[in-house]
Amino acid sequence: MTDLVRKGEGKPLRDAMKRHGVTQAELAARTRAVDVRGQGVSVATVIKVTGSGRTAAEKCRLRTAWLIATALDEPLQRHFDMPSVSTETVER
Repeated sequence: MTDLVRKGEGKPLRDAMKRHGVTQAELAARTRAVDVRGQGVSVATVIKVTGSGRTAAEKCRLRTAWLIATALDEPLQRHFDMPSVSTETVER
């Protein structure tokens, strides 16, 4: 399972939320709308990924990051560092 690290301690995510005029709860609802499974990301997880301070999470699952970025209609790479290629996963 791949984890992504958020950029700038989540500031780019918070800036995007401000630009789009959405709260953390509204962002969570938007993730459900873009999720083909209809599950989305919980409000608690959105708070951890977009928040700051002690309760914030610097990493999240690729699927979580993708749903959040898609719900904001912004490129994943704007908000999260992409994983580097590992020789363990490269076909030879």
